[in-house]
Amino acid sequence: MPWRIGLLGASKIARGAVIAPARTNPDFEVVAVGARDPARARAYADEHGVAGVSGSYADLVRRDDVDVVYNALPPAGHAEWTIAALEAGKAVLCEKPFAMNASEAKSMTEAAARTGGLLIEAFHYRHHAVVRRAEALIRQGALGGLVSASAEFRGTIARSPDELRWRRDLGGGGLMDLGCYPVHALRTLVGAEPRVISAEATFEDGVDIELSAQFEFPGGVTARMASSMVAPAFSAPLRIEGELGSLEIINYLAPQMGCRFTTVIGGETTTQPTDGPGTYAAQLIHLGEVLAGRATSLTGGTDAVANMAAIDAIYAAAGRPPA
Repeated sequence: MPWRIGLLGASKIARGAVIAPARTNPDFEVVAVGARDPARARAYADEHGVAGVSGSYADLVRRDDVDVVYNALPPAGHAEWTIAALEAGKAVLCEKPFAMNASEAKSMTEAAARTGGLLIEAFHYRHHAVVRRAEALIRQGALGGLVSASAEFRGTIARSPDELRWRRDLGGGGLMDLGCYPVHALRTLVGAEPRVISAEATFEDGVDIELSAQFEFPGGVTARMASSMVAPAFSAPLRIEGELGSLEIINYLAPQMGCRFTTVIGGETTTQPTDGPGTYAAQLIHLGEVLAGRATSLTGGTDAVANMAAIDAIYAAAGRPPA
């Protein structure tokens, strides 16, 4: 019997992140969607071929025919409804950024521990074979001791009264929505927690539209991250420098949409493979493995709290205006 997914929120992201990959993954079935507006939930369900409809978030998380709740609400709704779903006995796949801050993130992970429920943060990029290969090369010592690293995510998010990324109260901002990826990627590949040395940002209406930060990791590894939601085009490069060589990934975020992965080790340049299931399909495969007890989650738990703590520290260093 497949794991039954309930969608918390009639969101745009659920279409590509869960609905589409579940159609080709026999381990999962999307069975219901819940929204605050019953009419919107029904229209969304009809559009995407979802049988069940709940006219409230509370009804969705309590459904007997749901095993896994996909929380795709704005970040302001992550803590409350993730905890509610865990307390209702559901596993939760929670979209990034995990919470509004590290304090909320900790309350969510404590709820998972208290209830014994599974709670995973939906950093889809983390599951692609490209990122796993990069991680394996670093852990094997192919680059030698690490020296420096950098990662970015830039794109264009149109300003709109209904666009959550432009609303501080909902958890918007370039660092929260885009910059959380390079922060997570650097932490993941370096394999340690950073100290924020400095940060600078441009704020409009209380949200950061462009931001960069300098880190130092244990062992003297320096790093830089940057994000922008007003860039003219998509850009997601990542680079790791070691004593013996380096690696570079052009589009670590979604390799299935076009990617170049190269290493330079001992003076020899190698084009690494970029094949493998797309990031969202890989994420769902991993979720199935974790639910079946065949794998340990790569995200969530202390990792999720640490990522939000890094984001909190970056905002503090950048002097984010009071809410």
